[in-house]
Amino acid sequence: MKKKLNCILLIDDDEPTNFLYKMIVSEADCTSETLIAQSASEALNYLEKFCEKNSLEDFTHFPDLIFLDINMPCMNGWEFLEKYKELKKGFKKETIVVMLSTSLNPDDVTRAEGMPEVAGFRHKPLSIPMLNEILKEFFPADY
Repeated sequence: MKKKLNCILLIDDDEPTNFLYKMIVSEADCTSETLIAQSASEALNYLEKFCEKNSLEDFTHFPDLIFLDINMPCMNGWEFLEKYKELKKGFKKETIVVMLSTSLNPDDVTRAEGMPEVAGFRHKPLSIPMLNEILKEFFPADY
């Protein structure tokens, strides 16, 4: 029997995309909680507030897995990652960040591969087979 993740955070400025991805995550029944941020700054705000309010031992609602879009207004995925690095290292558990993008620019893939915060880069859209593949790759003991 597979173990559910505590939390998955979806970061994308497109509301229909978030709705679809939440349905996919729900259908896969792989997490206890799915959070949606419609912007990188909203996601960062959530994570920063979480770190301020919680002890090192209480990571129930801190995401195990983050799906991050690159192209978003105001703060894009790359800018989010720069700020994400600044979170207190003691509070940042082993969260897997997977970039999901429509970008076909090979420079985006190379840039993502060069960032230690990014565990993977996939092309949209997220699907149940892709989600299962990601879970097996990054959470092999549970899937």
